[in-house]
Amino acid sequence: MDVIGTALALAVGIVLGLLGGGGSILALPIFLYAFHVDTKPAIAMSLAVVGMSAFIGFLTHWRQGTVRLRVAIPFGAFAMVSAFVTARLTHHVSAAVQLALFTAFAFTAAIFMFRDSLRDDSATGAPNDVEAIRFTPVLGVQALGVGTLTSLIGAGGGFVIVPALVLLAGVPVRPAVGSSLLIIAMNALSGLLGYIGQVPIDWPLVGSFTGLAAVGAVLGTRFNRLVPQRRIKQGFALLIVVLGSYLVARRLAAL
Repeated sequence: MDVIGTALALAVGIVLGLLGGGGSILALPIFLYAFHVDTKPAIAMSLAVVGMSAFIGFLTHWRQGTVRLRVAIPFGAFAMVSAFVTARLTHHVSAAVQLALFTAFAFTAAIFMFRDSLRDDSATGAPNDVEAIRFTPVLGVQALGVGTLTSLIGAGGGFVIVPALVLLAGVPVRPAVGSSLLIIAMNALSGLLGYIGQVPIDWPLVGSFTGLAAVGAVLGTRFNRLVPQRRIKQGFALLIVVLGSYLVARRLAAL
């Protein structure tokens, strides 16, 4: 891995450490345009970064007691089934369609992140009765959709999972974030397993990239308190828009 690749892998982890998630959305563009990996293998390799990123964030929330296993585990289990099956069937979906879905996802994620940066940080929801938290059939359907999305585009979809847990399962916002990270780690792993044997995966690159991203996550966590979260989110949202615009420009130039 060259100097630029090393710096980009560290950047993914630093974003993760600063925000507690989200940095993995950078992985696919980096694999595509910095390491020149084909689209489908790049998506599969991104799932490894997604899973690692989410798991590191989950551990932080777990230590703080902000994870609700009674809803996260069944949601994650449904998502894992869908992610694995989708990954096995992606040879029926063109790489161009998968990249277009990722681009749409990136723009949507940027909008949600910018909106979240404008929200009152104190409005995180009061702790509620754990017994009231429940996994419902509607959440099961949503979980299947999340697993499908994750395998198709190589990103976690936390901005979809968190509102679902809050609105449909009665989980307060902060525990919903912690629970979503466990869910993302579960379905990213399942999606990666589904891709194995379907596309070539550069395991040494995956290993070195995720290792450097993990180091970056530790560094980002140390600097987390030095930069206002609102500014970090706004800056990252802008970065996602720039990356999404670059992807669109590349696709138009290829037509």
